[in-house]
Amino acid sequence: MSFEGEIALVTGAGKGFGRAIALALAKQGSAVALVARTASDVEAVAAEIEAAGGKALAIAADVTQEADVERSIRETRAQLGAVTQFVNNAGVGWPYGPVGGMDVARWWQAQHLHQLAPMLYLSRLLPAMRAAGKGRVVIVSAKASHVSAANMSAYITGKTAQVRIVNVAALEVKDAGVSLFAIDPGFVVTDLARETMTSPEAKIYLSGMVERLGEASSRDFSGDLAACGQRVVDLMSGRYDALTGRYFEMYDDLDEALKDIEA
Repeated sequence: MSFEGEIALVTGAGKGFGRAIALALAKQGSAVALVARTASDVEAVAAEIEAAGGKALAIAADVTQEADVERSIRETRAQLGAVTQFVNNAGVGWPYGPVGGMDVARWWQAQHLHQLAPMLYLSRLLPAMRAAGKGRVVIVSAKASHVSAANMSAYITGKTAQVRIVNVAALEVKDAGVSLFAIDPGFVVTDLARETMTSPEAKIYLSGMVERLGEASSRDFSGDLAACGQRVVDLMSGRYDALTGRYFEMYDDLDEALKDIEA
């Protein structure tokens, strides 16, 4: 497939899943705006894309800040064009610990990244996509959106909210040719996982998970990252637009889900 003429904006694009997704979209021909707080990270990914013959724009921005979100969209439009593909990937795992006694200010800070950031982008991008009659969105959620686990209320609440935002927004723009999806990106020991492994809170309250992450940290995850990138490419292709509003995990068969809808 070819994404020539498509303009993608990817948050959390400097490392891990965000980088893999950005590279996959660029490989298909999308011009990609890369957004992250650390300029050197997105500049490095932009250099990779350009070295491969693609087009990229590195933007250092805090996606929880309204002014930064607006600036990132404005710069993308000015230098690449109107956004037709949006991927919300930025996230954090902290804070860890029981609800009782939680540092609520820090808990709410995590919700700014998980809930406020995608809302800031979607509230601005969806009207333009609706007007153009074209656009696709992928929100990188997690399996945590469909499970309950002690001492992870911030992450679980944020990831659950992301899926519900997708569910509702998809209903609102479906008639305009705009599709939204939520995904679990798969299991990879990313920088977020490494932060969890070194977190004093996680070591106390999630010792089993920290141990499992440590055991898996030496694995080669290049194939898993590529699979996540391909999943986003598939959803951005238009082939699965009938599945708009749904959440998918990496083992889910999109073609089978499509057959069920068509049946």
